[in-house]
Amino acid sequence: MSINLTLLIVMGALYACGIYLILERSLTRVLLGLMLLANATNLLLLATGGYAGLAPLYSKDVAAGDYSDPLPQALILTSIVISFAVTAFMLGIIYRTWVLARRDEIQDDLEDLRVAETPSFDAEDDAEIPAETSEFPLTMLGGDGRDISDRGPAQAGAAATATLVAGGREMPAEKAAAEEKPGSTNVTPGPEGGGK
Repeated sequence: MSINLTLLIVMGALYACGIYLILERSLTRVLLGLMLLANATNLLLLATGGYAGLAPLYSKDVAAGDYSDPLPQALILTSIVISFAVTAFMLGIIYRTWVLARRDEIQDDLEDLRVAETPSFDAEDDAEIPAETSEFPLTMLGGDGRDISDRGPAQAGAAATATLVAGGREMPAEKAAAEEKPGSTNVTPGPEGGGK
């Protein structure tokens, strides 16, 4: 397959100018850049079709390689319709911006600037939390992550009974476990059967 070098050079220039114009802050220049990109894409699709051939109408006497490929032409028609729709949409945006602000340039949004200047560290979200944050005393872990609570035995030689503080009083872990079980004797049932 041979490609026309002139089409490639024109296509490259259109792509370069179109990308340069899209990066501008003026909406009119962005629109012109989009139009140049659409035309460069049409040239790219045209170049993929190769040289012109016979019309793609089937005949037994014509070899398959002599026909012109209709697919790039169909893709170019689709590209023209899409670029027309994008151009119409951009013209509507440009007109609305001109009516509201009497200027064509995109201004910095104050909220976008505030978000961009916000540090990525958030003291509340990025703080280290304990291994377990449950409100139930039996499942609370101590500072070391192994004990039930930070209150261990009083002396090293004393019996190892885990205690924890619940409701402003210190109690053994076994008693706290009994309080959490259904049918606990520490809870008086209400008229509906639940605790008061």
